[in-house]
Amino acid sequence: MNKSSFQSFAYRGRVRFALYALIIVLVLARPTFLSVAVGAAVGLFGLALRAWAAGHIRKEKALAVTGPYRYTRNPLYLGSFILGLGMVVGAKTWWGAGVFALYFLVFYLPVMAEERDRLRNIFPQAEPDYERRVPLFFPTLRPAPATEPRKWDSALFLRNREYRAWIGTAIVWGLFLLRGLIR
Repeated sequence: MNKSSFQSFAYRGRVRFALYALIIVLVLARPTFLSVAVGAAVGLFGLALRAWAAGHIRKEKALAVTGPYRYTRNPLYLGSFILGLGMVVGAKTWWGAGVFALYFLVFYLPVMAEERDRLRNIFPQAEPDYERRVPLFFPTLRPAPATEPRKWDSALFLRNREYRAWIGTAIVWGLFLLRGLIR
């Protein structure tokens, strides 16, 4: 499997394999009420970042350069990473942390590379400059200058179906609480 086909596999399979990883983490979980509460607080920060990003991105129609995209080129994935960290804290297991780390390295690093390549093709004039000004994943404390006045748009949040992340996360936290009760 060459680099490009693996990137494509990772892009298509990331959600399905996230479910498998989540099931493994849930089985390994040893949550307590405190671990779930702390993990949920961390996870809410990740969800909020994802929501902020989803209200700015117009997938493949315009290069997202406003809101959190001024700090990192991948705020949705950074939000997912933070959400995943919250779930690991909630699960309260080192094995779960290992599963999460492996999943993120295997799937999200290639996905970010695949998306970078795709955006270079879709926006050949704007993407190289954007890459120079904004880091790939870890956010900068000095955001790129605002190049357009676009504000957060609730219609984009809904069109991008980001509410599904909130619903799925609520279900996972409920499962962690149940898992803590039946241990």
